[in-house]
Amino acid sequence: MRRILVTGALGQIGRDLTARLRGIYGHDAVLASDIRGDHGEASSGPFRLVDVADGDALCEAAKDHGADTIIHLAALLSATAESKPMLAWQLNIGGLLNALEAARVLGCRLFTPSSIAAFGAGTPKKGTPQDTLQRPSTMYGISKVSGELLCDYYFHKYGVDTRGLRFPGLISHAAPPGGGTTDYAVDMYVSAVKSGQYRSYLGPGTFLDMMYMPDAVESVIRLMEADATRLKHRNAFNVTAMSVDPEAIASSIRRRIPDFRLEYDIDPVRQAIADGWPDALDASAAREEWGFRAKYDLDGMTDDMLSNLSGKPLYGGNEAILQ
Repeated sequence: MRRILVTGALGQIGRDLTARLRGIYGHDAVLASDIRGDHGEASSGPFRLVDVADGDALCEAAKDHGADTIIHLAALLSATAESKPMLAWQLNIGGLLNALEAARVLGCRLFTPSSIAAFGAGTPKKGTPQDTLQRPSTMYGISKVSGELLCDYYFHKYGVDTRGLRFPGLISHAAPPGGGTTDYAVDMYVSAVKSGQYRSYLGPGTFLDMMYMPDAVESVIRLMEADATRLKHRNAFNVTAMSVDPEAIASSIRRRIPDFRLEYDIDPVRQAIADGWPDALDASAAREEWGFRAKYDLDGMTDDMLSNLSGKPLYGGNEAILQ
């Protein structure tokens, strides 16, 4: 990658990924774009307001930047998408089509994330294979399966070098939750530092795959730099670092905050979404085809999350209570 356009650069993945890309390829090599915000929010480097629903504007931004790679992150996440299904379809699929067309016209490579939401209740929940039944029951999941197929279509029909990852829940201290079902984990860490207690909207025993954001960022870069001849799967690879439920995260937090209290107020909508997702993915294809590996386990992630959160304002500036 030499010249990169990132859409949705102010989102949960975009903030961390944009900063890391600029650290590797140079600040001026990475154009951050979003429908909102300003240059200052996207760290140092070029920024441009782009609505991915406007295909001409998206293509113009990539062309003006001289992009050879488009990292397309703009999307509504699972819980928000379920409350606004029409908007989710228009943004998640319409925006992706615009990004794919820009990549086709300009000869760019394209990355876009898929999700564990691309699976459904009929998918094997433990050791979920790379190639298996995908019949999701949410608009977010439907858009992700459709996106995988669209990227395959552009690769086979037009030769666009499309690549993607089926991300699990992503945990980051750099950005607030963005409306995903797995965002309870981010909320739990923030609440642990802020108040020493948390009320989970997912119930105990709800195991879901998770990954710490630094591992997710490195996975995107490693995949995009991989030799294309090694890739049997493109859109998209299973990746994961751990399978955890709320109790497991709480136990990890109590190593640092012994009095942390976890309670439950289950949201039936988000619980139903989570119940239709896998418990644990099989990421062997990613390991074999491009060397995927995750650095952080649960306790390592917890230690780094709490250390970072204790040193910054937490959506209101409350002081940390870390011991």
